[in-house]
Amino acid sequence: MTLPGLERLVEVCQRLNLGLETSPPAREPMKAGSLLEGLPFDPVLASVYARLGHAIFATEVRSWTLTRYDDQEQRLEENNEWWRENYWEMLGEPVIIFGGSTFTYATVPSLADAWGRQPVVHIDVYEYEPKVSPVASNVDRFFDSYSRYLEAVVAEPSYQESGEVEFTFPWGSTEILARDERLVELMRAGRFDSLMKHVDETTWRWAAKVMGARE
Repeated sequence: MTLPGLERLVEVCQRLNLGLETSPPAREPMKAGSLLEGLPFDPVLASVYARLGHAIFATEVRSWTLTRYDDQEQRLEENNEWWRENYWEMLGEPVIIFGGSTFTYATVPSLADAWGRQPVVHIDVYEYEPKVSPVASNVDRFFDSYSRYLEAVVAEPSYQESGEVEFTFPWGSTEILARDERLVELMRAGRFDSLMKHVDETTWRWAAKVMGARE
């Protein structure tokens, strides 16, 4: 599977000197459709893990980490077992966690398209109850959107003057996310609503901006 979004994210990190750390993949990486905590593993993620054992993107700015799965460490399995035990019931729907830093990113197997590609959600558990926001129609679109967010950050005068970042992903990226037509379709159809039961009015207004940006 080609991964133009991942390739673009790597290129942006290198071109803008934002920092990038990677490690080789496992000799036997997770395969598309194989079960992880009883859920089918996303085919796009499988292609990512066929290339990388782990990665930290944009270490100098707003870094996020692709959860490690290689011959030394299988944190991907450990993290998903922990999430199943601690958060699935509150979420009301099972997810597959694949990365994050301050926040967590996960795929939603129940919303897979005809090719098995699963949408991506952003999960905030700062106040324990998980607050979920949809961010991409599939993992590679997430990479693409994050790369464009990084470009927008670097173009900001505040970043150029002091290195300060005034807006975060996904909150400051409504127009970038709106380019993902499939994501907008799913949001307008209410497919994420059951996962968003703990979010506040600010998040719903943000979601409305993402959906409205395509009108």
